[in-house]
Amino acid sequence: MHCNQCEQTFRQTACVNSPGTCGKDADVQSLQETLLYGLKGMAAYANHARRLGKHDETVSAFIEEALFATMTNVNFDLESLLEMCLKCGEMNLRVMQLLDEGHVETFGKPAPIKVKEGTQAGPGILVTGHDLLDLWDLLKQVEGTAIKVYTHGEMLPAHMYPKFSGHPNLAGHYGGAWQDQKREFAAFPGPVLGTTNCVLIPPQSYSGRLFTTRATAVPNGQRLTNGDFSPVIAAALAGPPCEEQPTGESTIGFHRTVLLDQAQTIVDAVKAGKISRFFVIGGCDGAEKGRNYFTDYAQATPPDSFILTLGCGKFRIRDHDYGEHLGLPRLMDMGQCNDAYGAIAVAAALAKAFNCGVNDLPLTLVISWFEQKAIAVFLTMLHLGIRGITLGPNPPAFITPNVFKILQERYDLRLTGADAQTDLRLAMAA
Repeated sequence: MHCNQCEQTFRQTACVNSPGTCGKDADVQSLQETLLYGLKGMAAYANHARRLGKHDETVSAFIEEALFATMTNVNFDLESLLEMCLKCGEMNLRVMQLLDEGHVETFGKPAPIKVKEGTQAGPGILVTGHDLLDLWDLLKQVEGTAIKVYTHGEMLPAHMYPKFSGHPNLAGHYGGAWQDQKREFAAFPGPVLGTTNCVLIPPQSYSGRLFTTRATAVPNGQRLTNGDFSPVIAAALAGPPCEEQPTGESTIGFHRTVLLDQAQTIVDAVKAGKISRFFVIGGCDGAEKGRNYFTDYAQATPPDSFILTLGCGKFRIRDHDYGEHLGLPRLMDMGQCNDAYGAIAVAAALAKAFNCGVNDLPLTLVISWFEQKAIAVFLTMLHLGIRGITLGPNPPAFITPNVFKILQERYDLRLTGADAQTDLRLAMAA
């Protein structure tokens, strides 16, 4: 335990033994931190939703109460703190629903689409992060110019919305997950716009052409606070242009609305024994070792199964050709980590169609986690009572062995194993 949130800590620096001076032990500290990280993730989603005109006062009220619960000498009880963590999951579900509705209402109903990858000849701007409204505002401001705008990382799903796919200045997609950005941004000749988290401190090779918006900021970058992207546009026109370097294309856009339109077909196929299983493989990607597990797992799935993916974890599995099944691609990209609500909505709809619980579906969740938004989604899944989640590649360091044991006993929480194919066989047998 390491707690330094009050003055009465050991030697007035930090309590490092459990229990601390106030009586709080490591397990209480663990759940308080879990709650804090869940709240931070939920706040990120809520901020995106509010920018689209969507908010819920009950969510704001809960944030206040939950933050109060983590203060010094206010809560020493594991059960009530776990209850608060699950409530955070419930509120996060509401926030993700608002964000999903905001995206669809603002940018149109999504549809599957093939997206060109790489660059085209001419001046270009690369947009990374998650904020689709920033991307849209930039596109409106470059209208009438020769500038080509490219999505990066988790901005890729923007192409599935008709407003974006129909815009003449949106040229395609460039690059992969966040941890590769130092190499990718250095190779991209134009300015880069970072709209949210998952931006890294830039090296000198591109710090002078990295722009950020509002709360997002980096040393030596240029922070824009008022939605005026004229400095980015000027940099694109003054700097070296992109070269014609296509790298391929990918099919995206299997948003919840697309899959729910196919719900009866999917139900009939499962009943007829034509679909063995659904796998949700995705989440947050990262640079540490062990994430090839998700690549190996996806590639080992049977040919009569479907893989739903979302978040930047998709970049671990998307380069393999999984083929088609029943006229649909076996790998279906549902969107950003912001679109996690969609996977939950699809699972809930299928459970209703089968008149069963989500845990009774032929569904396996294999989730990579990295930071606070993944924790918020994880708490949402626990709130919904989803069991048997495989999480990895490493357990959260802030969850103590005792708290993890509680989650294992109540939710059959599992960690990724040493061998993905062994874990897959166990999932199929279940």
